[in-house]
Amino acid sequence: MDVKHVVIIGSGPAAWTAALYAARAELKPIIFTGVNRGGQRGGQLTTTFEVENFPGFPLGVTGPELIRLMEEQARRFDVVVFEEDVIEIDSTNSPFIVKGSSNSILAMSIILATGAYAKKMDVPGNKEFWNRGISACAVCDGALPFFRNQPLAVIGGGDSACEEAHFLTKYASQVYLIVRKDKFRASKIMQERVKSHPKIKVIFNHTLEEAMGATALEAIEIEDVNTGVKQTLSVRGLFYAIGHQPNTEIVQGIINLDKVGYAKVKTGTTHTSFPGIFAAGDVSDKRYRQAITAAGMGCMAALDAEKWITENSEKWLTQQNQK
Repeated sequence: MDVKHVVIIGSGPAAWTAALYAARAELKPIIFTGVNRGGQRGGQLTTTFEVENFPGFPLGVTGPELIRLMEEQARRFDVVVFEEDVIEIDSTNSPFIVKGSSNSILAMSIILATGAYAKKMDVPGNKEFWNRGISACAVCDGALPFFRNQPLAVIGGGDSACEEAHFLTKYASQVYLIVRKDKFRASKIMQERVKSHPKIKVIFNHTLEEAMGATALEAIEIEDVNTGVKQTLSVRGLFYAIGHQPNTEIVQGIINLDKVGYAKVKTGTTHTSFPGIFAAGDVSDKRYRQAITAAGMGCMAALDAEKWITENSEKWLTQQNQK
């Protein structure tokens, strides 16, 4: 079996950008487009109806269309695409063995671009109104005309929830911040920021019970965790801010992960703790989580991999000849 220079795992902006750069560097990359538990082909961008903040699209573009264009551009350079999941990475020997559900590849390097998925709440109406009033990214979707000058709600009690609620005040007529417990998990400065904002109403000790509407979200029902009393809030938007889960199951025990499961990379690079494995996009980025930053990290990963392969190829070939 021939040894390939690089295998890319993923199908979002980071993966296709890495594939594009690696292909143009004549590394002849292989890309596995399948994703792990919780994700989907194309990543979270495919769940975003309208993208207005990706450079080069002055009139905006849908998430699925943006991914389609990225893939089309990468395929122009003869990227080999396997439409399947990676089920295992064998790092015990060199080269790596990347085992897909149908194909296995020997590779000198791996770019992990499997992304992360936003945690959602399994309540009635969630599926019906996803992308029709319900979102997991206020920064991505909050400025859309659909949400402007409308009452909106955010679920969560951490820094992300407070940041999203505060961000939405630029567009909403009212923001409800619904916290399950009787206090925030957020930092003091973020707590004070939302408590002091005239557009934000914090509702403690409540959980989301149902999302309601006709063709789009019109209201939510929440319940007091102490008394069981329910109330209905008229809102046009509901934003989950209850965390993300990175898709790093296939590299557990191989590379260093943080306590949440994100891939750790060396500062200013995409190098993970295991030589030859690089991480790009939301799988290692829990701060920005934007399509443009993921694409940028995909570029970085391809350049890092190219440099690493160049620096190690002679040593690696010597080792292979000695076996």
